[in-house]
Amino acid sequence: QVQLVESGGGSVQVGGSLRLTCVASGRTFSSYAMGWFRQAPGKEREFVSAMSWTGGTRTYADSVKGRFTISGDNANNVIYLQMSSLKPEDTAVYYCAADQYGLGTRTSSEYDFWGQGTQVTVSS
Repeated sequence: QVQLVESGGGSVQVGGSLRLTCVASGRTFSSYAMGWFRQAPGKEREFVSAMSWTGGTRTYADSVKGRFTISGDNANNVIYLQMSSLKPEDTAVYYCAADQYGLGTRTSSEYDFWGQGTQVTVSS
C-alpha cells in the first residue's frame, strides 16, 4: 500500500523560506512521477510542481517558477519542495501526490496517491 507523508509546513513571514518533505513508501517508485499541489481555503486544489522520480523532467506553476524547487532523493524515496521568497498567496495546505503512470501532469485527477497535507501559512 502506497503511503505519502508530508512534513515541513509551518508559519513564516513574507520573504521567508520553507522546505517541504514527502516520504513515500509501499512501492518501487522509479517509474512514478511525483507532484506537489496546494489548496487554499475556499479555492480548488492547484498544481504547484511535478517531477519524474528520476528527476529528468520538472515542471512548475507560473506562480511559483523561480521561487520553488522540486527535488528528490531516490535512495530514500523522499521528495522535497524548497520554497523561497514566500508570499501571502502561497498560504495553503500542500499535498504530495504520486502518479503511477509517470506522466507528472498538472491535473490532480491523474494522480493516484495522496498524502494528508501540510499547512503553510505566510504572514505579512
